Amino acid sequence: MSSHAPGLPRWAAGGPGAHGDRGQISVEMLGITPLILVVLLLVWQFVLVGYTYTLAGNAADEAARAAAVGADPQAAARADLPQAWTDGAAASVSSGTGDVVTARVSLRVPMLLPGFLDVPFLTVDGDAGAARERPR
Repeated sequence: MSSHAPGLPRWAAGGPGAHGDRGQISVEMLGITPLILVVLLLVWQFVLVGYTYTLAGNAADEAARAAAVGADPQAAARADLPQAWTDGAAASVSSGTGDVVTARVSLRVPMLLPGFLDVPFLTVDGDAGAARERPR
């Protein structure tokens, strides 16, 4: 007479000598963990790229406003930037022929941890314009 459940093979019934799929979840989780970590790191890097675009646009707005009133656009562009982004920041201002002052700020995108490494081939530009203010 058999001690295992009817209709099930001995290895699936959990009887003596049955190993079944014990530990299978642990092995599968161990195998997929590196993929999960890589996906999380890529998502974080994309967040840093988006945040750098936001910072570059805001810095360009500040530089254009400062240039429109006659202040220092470089200092205005760097004033609100976090320390990790100020090292590679470059602002350029163009007066043009009309009443509009344009500014472009270029920032390097950090790699995973702001302040340690930058992505060597990725620079983000932010452009802005402001009307030149004339004294009355």
